[in-house]
Parts: sequence; structure tokens; C-alpha cells
Amino acid sequence: MANYRIAVLVGSLRKDSFNHKLAKSIAKLAPPNFSFEHLEIGDLPLYNQDDDKNQAPQVLRLKDEVKKSQGLLFVTPEYNRSIPGVLKNAIDHGSRPYGQSCWAGKPAGVLGVSVGAIGTALAQQHLRNILAYLDVPTLGQPEAFIQAKEGLFTDGGDIGIEESRKFLQGWVEKYTKWIEKHA
Repeated sequence: MANYRIAVLVGSLRKDSFNHKLAKSIAKLAPPNFSFEHLEIGDLPLYNQDDDKNQAPQVLRLKDEVKKSQGLLFVTPEYNRSIPGVLKNAIDHGSRPYGQSCWAGKPAGVLGVSVGAIGTALAQQHLRNILAYLDVPTLGQPEAFIQAKEGLFTDGGDIGIEESRKFLQGWVEKYTKWIEKHA
């Protein structure tokens, strides 16, 4: 059985982020041959095209970690009906300089959690548009727009609502098959 290293990018810097919790709980639902590496994106400088020829060490680290992975997992909150700036900044850095994108061809999954009733639906749609342009084959179905309700996460970091756990287990099964197919 092949092993798969998944680069996880969470678009929230908040210490008690729902999306960090979701990313960690997703990893617990995955088969044992999948490992999830959470990538640091909060220390990246703001993207500036003038820096393409001399990328910062943090940018080179990000690109190297993505290149070493067999798949991507994007877990995004929704800020003002779109993705957070920190996530877009990381994506822009990884895609540059032109023709040297670390994202191209890496299979991905997209999900997110929010207190809003539609979860992170609009942020995910914006992110899918960006990923399509960057040649990132992204799992289309099932979509996962998770609403943060009381008890969604247990103190141990598991999904605490049975219906949500079953749904996310199904999502993980589709996601891991997607990675195996496209890696």
C-alpha cells in the first residue's frame, strides 16, 4: 500500500480556529497510509512580484513542502464572502515565478467550517476558481460546507456530532480515493 503525504493549508491564523480543528479531525478519519503535514503560511511576506527572482526562505520552504507532498488539503474560513488574504498570499507565492508553480498537478480537496448557515460555500467557490487556473485537480463532490454548531468538536479533537462525523467520514473516503487516483 502506497503512502501519501498531504500538505494542509488552513486559511486561518486564529489560535482557536474552527478550521484548524476541522483539519486535525479530518486527519483522524483518514486511512493510516495518509499523513497530514500542516504548512505554516502566517510567516510568509506579502507577495511582491519584484521578489520572484529572490524568494524569501519562508516561501522556498512552503514550495519545497508542497513539492514533497502527493496531495493538498485546503481548509478555509470565509472572510467577506471570499478566502482569507493569508491563504491567497500563500497560493500566489507558490505559483511564482511564472512557470514554476508548486501547485500544478497536485490533487486537492477543499472544505471549511463557519458559524454561518452556508458554511464557507462562497470562499470555497472562489478557491476552486483559483485552483482550476493553477492546474490543481480538485475533488468536486461531495462539497463540504460545515456549520460550526455546539458540540461539533469534542475536547479530544474528534467530530462530536454523529451526523457530521458520518458525512465527513464519507468525504474523507472520496478525498483519499481522489488522491490515490491522481497522485
